[in-house]
Amino acid sequence: MYQIHCLNKISPKGTALLTQEYQTTDTLENAEAVLVRSASMHEMALPERLLAVARAGAGVNNIPLTSCAEKGIVVFNTPGANANSVMELSLCGMLLGSRDIVGGINWVQSIKGSSEIARMVEKGKSQFAGHEIRGKSLGVIGLGAVGGPLANAARSLGMTVYGCDPFISIDAAWHLDSHITRVNSREEIYAKCDIISLHTPLLEDTKKMINAEAIAKMKDGVIILNFARDLLVDDDAMAQALASGKVSRYVTDFPNEKSANMPGCIAIPHLGASTEESEDNCAKMAVQELMDYLENGNIRNSVNYPNCDMGICQSAGRITLLHRNIPNSLGRFTAAIAGENVNIAGLMNKSRGEFAYTMLDLDQHPSPDVVEHLKQIEGVLRVRVIQ
Repeated sequence: MYQIHCLNKISPKGTALLTQEYQTTDTLENAEAVLVRSASMHEMALPERLLAVARAGAGVNNIPLTSCAEKGIVVFNTPGANANSVMELSLCGMLLGSRDIVGGINWVQSIKGSSEIARMVEKGKSQFAGHEIRGKSLGVIGLGAVGGPLANAARSLGMTVYGCDPFISIDAAWHLDSHITRVNSREEIYAKCDIISLHTPLLEDTKKMINAEAIAKMKDGVIILNFARDLLVDDDAMAQALASGKVSRYVTDFPNEKSANMPGCIAIPHLGASTEESEDNCAKMAVQELMDYLENGNIRNSVNYPNCDMGICQSAGRITLLHRNIPNSLGRFTAAIAGENVNIAGLMNKSRGEFAYTMLDLDQHPSPDVVEHLKQIEGVLRVRVIQ
């Protein structure tokens, strides 16, 4: 029976998928798998028996990925499970940025005790006038699980939409509205769009990509939306652009000491995935990933090991190896198994940076001698017998 430990409250829609082969445990020390949302694992002592960690969400900065990989612990996330929730909040952000709804609400709260509130509202509402989004141009940087649906929704609302994503998947491209204009560079988005929405991962190329140089290329009065990653935007450059009016509004889901105190910034308290539906979807996806890995050895949506899926084993035995990406590792594995007169019915080997994963289906259940031999091979971090 597999022991599962939840570091945060996990939606029961997810944990309900666990079969009688699973049991939740109150202690990390007894766990073979962990379900986590926001709890930081960086300072935790991870038990030797821990096989996998599944993050019910997309971001994994609360998990020590390299340290887990070194220990043969596979880390999963749930990309796309909260995409609709983030997309809807991005639409909300677009409206908040275009019309001074937040300013108007705050003003009403400041005068709510007056007996003349109705008259004051009619007299003072003009100071909160804004712009419609219909007919405006939206630039979406990143056309994946969130950016693609946002671009389609904006088209339905009568906007002209430009999209930039050099790494767009075929599936994502197929689902884009045919009237969305694909551009080849972020600079084209900067030059053409009234509203710019960021939906890219945080990479060396994208870190602080919205900086003084980028903002200078944008239209005067541009609105910038950030529901992807805090560090995509240079806060100092943004503060200056808001003060000068170059940027009319910055809407972010990642408040920090600078943005929360920045005039012209609407800082939302990281609500992108904070819906019941999103939490349910993330929990279900995380549990399914863990179960498939523990029962079948399949890796889907890992962030520290390569994805590798051989379905349900149809042979007498399956053995899996988490190992360093060292030349000729596969040859050493197959030689070790052949030396025990065991036939390999199927195999898969994939690498991701410094680490790799090998799955071997065998015509007979692997003996303890085979397992021990494999464990002694250079670079092997963990060997598992699935059946």
